[in-house]
Amino acid sequence: MKLRLLTIVLFLLPNLALAEARQIDKYQWEGVERIVAVGDIHGDYDNYMATLKAAGLVDKKGKWAGGTTHFVQVGDLPDRGPDTLKIIEHIKALGKQAKKKGGRVHNLIGNHEVMNVTGDLRYVHPGEYEAFAGRKSKSLRDRYYELYLERLEEVDPETFANLPEDHQEKWDADHPLGWLEHRQAWDPAWSRDAEIAKWVMDNPVAVRVNDNVFVHGGISAYYCANTLASLTEKAVAKMKDYNPEDPGILEDPNGPFWYRGLSGIEPKALPETVDAILAAQGVNHVVVGHSPKRGVIWPEYGGKVLVIDTGISGHYGGFVAYLDISPEGRFAGYPGGKLALPASEDDVIPYLEQVIELDPGNKYLKQRLLKLRQPPAEPAESSNSGETVAEGEEAPADIPICGTS
Repeated sequence: MKLRLLTIVLFLLPNLALAEARQIDKYQWEGVERIVAVGDIHGDYDNYMATLKAAGLVDKKGKWAGGTTHFVQVGDLPDRGPDTLKIIEHIKALGKQAKKKGGRVHNLIGNHEVMNVTGDLRYVHPGEYEAFAGRKSKSLRDRYYELYLERLEEVDPETFANLPEDHQEKWDADHPLGWLEHRQAWDPAWSRDAEIAKWVMDNPVAVRVNDNVFVHGGISAYYCANTLASLTEKAVAKMKDYNPEDPGILEDPNGPFWYRGLSGIEPKALPETVDAILAAQGVNHVVVGHSPKRGVIWPEYGGKVLVIDTGISGHYGGFVAYLDISPEGRFAGYPGGKLALPASEDDVIPYLEQVIELDPGNKYLKQRLLKLRQPPAEPAESSNSGETVAEGEEAPADIPICGTS
């Protein structure tokens, strides 16, 4: 009888651990034992996998090994590297595997996901088109070119009549094989079955896990009082009915996809705004990507904001790192080991010195350390307008401490 009871208890232990995490709604979780957050990937599958393996989220075969861990990827999977399709296929499968084990994968929408959905292809890597190319790609492109010419002749016969002899050659160069398939997958205006676009728009702009809010770019004073749900609802509505004349939240420099004011980049957020954001969301920390720190998980505002875009993609140097949050504390994970994140401003320089010991060849870290050691400038706080606000003065009236947009 005792043996049977022991067997039952051992069987239930894993399930008891699963019951601790509680989903409040699509955007909020509580009681999660371990969180791993990873910054921008930008089409680099090898470094993406290296990061997941370093964090213990996948095994040698790339299958989920993170147990009940919640893995948050803060957006910008595409562009600048060739492996975007491969990464998306893997992370979608990983999400299903994690859920079966009691874990979760939270994919956030970044500005580069938005750009691909809305047709801004400035940073698409040639390899991203190649990944979509197949045996029928040339005939599909030729047929599309014919339709393009028919339409051009109809709406602008003069331009059609004066096309240069090498027009198709140049047109093909601008529309490489796989380009059409890429647009059919990414752009809902091209296809009702735009699978990747649907996946992107089913993901949140921001999530709260325990006492942390995760968002790609950041939350500015102008969006401070927005709920996490409203941020996603506004963004998805604009993506579904995209109008380049009125992109709204999708291209707003103060919006959650493009804002850098929490990441130490001028014009910085006021400290009061940071506190207002935390209070509005009921958290102690905001975690952001979007602004590459070239090899270091970096604390801002005394650690209230954590910037985790380390430049994982080879385009930015290939700096593998992740944020690891558990009951033991907050850690930055690097290939050489994990380091406790600074608990105060006084700990920032010793922390950076430790990171440099793990990666002594990183010139960016040495430049950052040199700048930190420089004598401080005249005391002033930065406002959202780029003007300085002396201690004790109020922010300009046109800059809210915490508003909605």
